[in-house]
Amino acid sequence: MLKPIDLFSSWYSEEQKLSKREIPSAVCLSTIGTDGFPNARFVSLKEVRNNTFIVTGPLDSKKGIEIGANPNVALTFWWTETNRQVRIQGIAKYITDDLAEQYFNDRSRASKAVSRLSKQGEEIADLKTLENDIQSLISDSSEIERPMYWSGFSIQPIRIEFMQFETSRFHKRTLYEYLDGEWHSKLIQP
Repeated sequence: MLKPIDLFSSWYSEEQKLSKREIPSAVCLSTIGTDGFPNARFVSLKEVRNNTFIVTGPLDSKKGIEIGANPNVALTFWWTETNRQVRIQGIAKYITDDLAEQYFNDRSRASKAVSRLSKQGEEIADLKTLENDIQSLISDSSEIERPMYWSGFSIQPIRIEFMQFETSRFHKRTLYEYLDGEWHSKLIQP
């Protein structure tokens, strides 16, 4: 049986080759809000590493706080070029500081500056001041260090559903579930 991570990698690779999107790694990350309501937002998949899905961002943001309170999350990929959807449910764990440092260092200077100065999701009275501060930091020649609150999550999947959309609406769906230490698959109706 094809492992779901291998199938995901194959589908993802196909989409990346065909994609005209600026960010083909975009994925909807859903968390359980501290108020009990679900929250969803798009983030960028960094990579699939050791059979887990890696996303990054500030731990003191809404998503970071929500994952800290409840690590049950979902990822949803929609790929327009191949007409495919992949839904993942899993458990998020913090990545190591070394790995966070590696991902932060891979970011553009502008992204580093925003991560350093912005308090993601917090109310702001004057956006222009923050923009000026960010531009000033970008222009400065010194290294932009990773803030201690900037890290990421490794999401260990427990369910992965693959759906190939068909114009007939008779979509092909396969659900993989990780039970008793191994993956089990079943076809599900469109």
